[in-house]
Amino acid sequence: MKKITLGNIELVDVREIWDKEDVDFTPWLAQEDNIQRLSLAIGIDLVVEAEEKEVGPFRADILCKNEATDEWVLIENQLEKTDHKHLGQLLTYATGLGAVSIVWIAKEFSEEHRATLDWLNKITDDKHNFFGVKIEILKIEDKMAPNFKVISQPNDWSTSISLAASKINNDNLTDTKLKYLEFHARVCNAIKEKGITRLKTRKPRPQAWHNYPIGTTAANLVHTWNSTKNFICVELYIAKDKSIIEEFSKDKEEIEKEIGEKLSWRPNPQKVSSKIVLQRNESYLEKEEEWQNYIDWIIEKLNKFHEVFEPRLKGLE
Repeated sequence: MKKITLGNIELVDVREIWDKEDVDFTPWLAQEDNIQRLSLAIGIDLVVEAEEKEVGPFRADILCKNEATDEWVLIENQLEKTDHKHLGQLLTYATGLGAVSIVWIAKEFSEEHRATLDWLNKITDDKHNFFGVKIEILKIEDKMAPNFKVISQPNDWSTSISLAASKINNDNLTDTKLKYLEFHARVCNAIKEKGITRLKTRKPRPQAWHNYPIGTTAANLVHTWNSTKNFICVELYIAKDKSIIEEFSKDKEEIEKEIGEKLSWRPNPQKVSSKIVLQRNESYLEKEEEWQNYIDWIIEKLNKFHEVFEPRLKGLE
C-alpha cells in the first residue's frame, strides 16, 4: 500500500486575515474569484451589483443578482458571532426587496440565530430564501484558504437547484439563440483574457442582449445584437430613474467628447427605462468570420462607457 503523508488542518481566526468588515472583508468577497467561492457553497450564480449599498434605512454590504432568476441576493457580513442587530437588518432587507435571497456570513452562529434562519425558510415562500454561512480560514502547514460552511439553507434547496438546471438544459433553443449564446460567451472570455477588471462578466444567456454591472442598481451596461436589422450596440441602460438621463443630458457635449462619438439619447418618456446608446450598423450575426471585429468593438466601447459613466453615477448617489 502506498504511503501517503497528510498534513494537519488548523483553524485560524478570521481577524488575523481581515481586520475590518467594510474595509477588508467586503472588498475581498466582492472580487470575482471570491464571490464564485460563495456561489459554489450556496448553489447560486452570484453577480455583484454594488457594495455598501443603501437599502431602506440600512446599508447592505454586498448586493448581488441571481444569474439564473435575475432576483436580488443580499449579503450581510459579520466577522463576529451573530447578534440581534444584524438579524433585524436582514428582516428589514427581506421586507423591502420583495423576491430576495439573504446570505448572512458570520464568524460564528449562535444556536438561536441558526434556528431562526431555519424557521424563516420554513414559513416563507420560495421567493424568500435565507442562508447562514460560517466563514473559516483553514491552514495546512504554511498555506491558508477560506472556507464557506453553510449552516442553514432553504428546505430542499439542492432539489430546487437541480430542477431549475434541468429546465434550462431542456429548453429548445433556436439556431439564432445558440449563436447569441456563443457570441456572448466569446465576448466574456475576451474580456477576461484582456484583463479588463472593471467589466464584471456574467454567465451568458441565449438572448439578444448581455449586461454588466456598473456599481449601482439604477443602471447597467448592455451590449445588444439586433439580428433582424443587422446592428450591434453598446448602451447605458437606466432602469427607472428618469432624472439620471436628464442630469447627464446637461453634460451631453462633454460626455460625447469623452466617449469620442455622438450618442443616441433615448429618454423614452412612455417607457419605464431610458438609454444612452452607441450603435454599429451592418453587423451580421451569420458572418462568424467577422465576429472578432464585433467583439473588439463591443469591448472597447463597454470599457469606455464604464470609464465615463461610472464616476458620474456615483456622483448622483
